[in-house]
Amino acid sequence: MGRLNDKTAVITGGTTGIGFEAARQFVAEGAKTVVITGVDKGRLEDAAARLGPNAVAVRADVRSLAELTALAGQVQARAGGRIDILFANAGVGSFAPLEAVDEQFFDYQFDVNVKGVYFTVKAMLPLLGKGSSVILNASSVNGKGLATGSVYFSTKAAVRSLARTFAAELAPKGIRVNSVSPGLVPTPFIGKMGLPQEALDGFAKLYMDATPLGRLGTPEEIGPAVVFLASDEARYITAHDLLVDGGWMSV
Repeated sequence: MGRLNDKTAVITGGTTGIGFEAARQFVAEGAKTVVITGVDKGRLEDAAARLGPNAVAVRADVRSLAELTALAGQVQARAGGRIDILFANAGVGSFAPLEAVDEQFFDYQFDVNVKGVYFTVKAMLPLLGKGSSVILNASSVNGKGLATGSVYFSTKAAVRSLARTFAAELAPKGIRVNSVSPGLVPTPFIGKMGLPQEALDGFAKLYMDATPLGRLGTPEEIGPAVVFLASDEARYITAHDLLVDGGWMSV
C-alpha cells in the first residue's frame, strides 16, 4: 500500500481489462486522482463508480488529436496542472490473412495503437514533469511473427520502438518511458479480435503449450507490473520492456 501516494495518473482505455485493473491498483496504492478514458459513456460511468471518488472519467477517442487536446485541458483543470503517471493503454487488435487485409482494417489498428499512443504522449507532455513515468502497453507479440497477425503485431512492435525513442528524447526532462508487454490475457479486448471462438481457443492452446507457466495471464497479474513501472521503485529504469507473459517470449 502507498507506493503511489498523492500521485495523479491518466490511463487511456481504462474502462475494462488491463486498463481498469491498473486504475484499481493505482487507487489502492494511494493515487489521489486517476483519470480514465474510453469511448463508451456507459462503461466510463460504470468504471468510475466502481473505482470510487478518486477516479475521474473523461470520454476521449485516442484517434482524434482534437479529443486528446481536449483531454489534456480537462486533466489540467481537474488534476492541478500536473500528472505523475501516464499509462497509454488503449488498443485494438484484429487478425486476418494478408490477402484479406484492406486499407480500413490496416488504418484502424495503426490509428488506435500507434497514432493514438504517439499523440497521447504528445498531448500529455506539457503536464508531465521531472520524475514522471510514462508506460506504453506494447504486448508480448511485439517480438513475434505469427500468421494472420501482421497488422496487429507490427503496431505493437512500433509501440515498443516508441518506448525506446521517447525514453531517449524525454530523459533530459526527467521523464521515464517504459513499456509493459502482457501475454495472452482474457479480457473484453480478446472478444474484439474478430476471430471465431474455435480460432481463439486454438490460439490459446498454442500459447499455453509454448508458455513455461502453461496458462493464460490475468489483469490482476499485469496490474502490479504497471504499478511498479509507475512507482519510484523503478526510478532508475527507462526504455525497458517489462514482459509479463508467463515466459512465452523468453524461451
